Amino acid sequence: MEVILAKSAGFCFGVRRAVDTVYQQVKCGGQIYTYGPIIHNEAVVQDLEEKGVRVLQEEELEDLQEGTVIIRSHGVPKRVCRMIEEKGLTCVDATCPFVKRIHRIVEKESGAGKQIVIIGNPGHPEVEGIMGWSETPAIVVETEKEAENLDCPAGKDVCLVSQTTFNYNKFQDLVEIIQKKGYNISVANTICNATEERQAEAKLIASQVDAMIVIGGTHSSNTRKLYEICRKECEYTCFIQTLDDLQLDFPDSVFRVGITAGASTPNYIIEEVQNYVRVNF
Repeated sequence: MEVILAKSAGFCFGVRRAVDTVYQQVKCGGQIYTYGPIIHNEAVVQDLEEKGVRVLQEEELEDLQEGTVIIRSHGVPKRVCRMIEEKGLTCVDATCPFVKRIHRIVEKESGAGKQIVIIGNPGHPEVEGIMGWSETPAIVVETEKEAENLDCPAGKDVCLVSQTTFNYNKFQDLVEIIQKKGYNISVANTICNATEERQAEAKLIASQVDAMIVIGGTHSSNTRKLYEICRKECEYTCFIQTLDDLQLDFPDSVFRVGITAGASTPNYIIEEVQNYVRVNF
């Protein structure tokens, strides 16, 4: 069995930075909290919990009196940063720099009176964080139908940004639909380069193999998008979190297998899957 592993598979810069930040804080001692899971990978979150790191939700933060709170890689709404500051807690900001850039754009453009439109997944923590930096209510668009039905206030300029892990081709399609509506739009392509490269490589590999394995957390937006991209190119595509989930029953026609992984997937999980496939198929 020939196995092709994506060079871009695994931790991106922002995720590695966030995870390293938490482990460094653990070494410093004291009670460490992360506001929400630091990344969308259950294995990493569980390992941190075993080291004493607790995951906080907003209602728990309200009652917290002491400790160090680490802001997750996805970022948080401005009100959460303000709450941590007002409570006098130690705050360590591990927000991905690419996400932080979107916060600055949204804060500035909404402050200038523009309608903020975010292309992304509603309910995703990154999108909720971005919305929380807009001075006025932001609009989230995920589908073509939502783009076609977009109704911004008359005469108001529009600033359009994207979730960093959104599908690049889908982003372009939605921008094109919105631009045809005649709004005065400024578009900031805020999909990070690592996401674009990962998606392009996954698509290429999936088009060249007989089966494709996508590794990542079930709550990982960028991993789900990798799966969607690969599934269009390769009929035998599976989505797993760890080697334990791998239950492959390939037909005899499968000779080449491709492997990619989301930005929150640790290298050791990727290596376990790769080694298992090489030996057992």
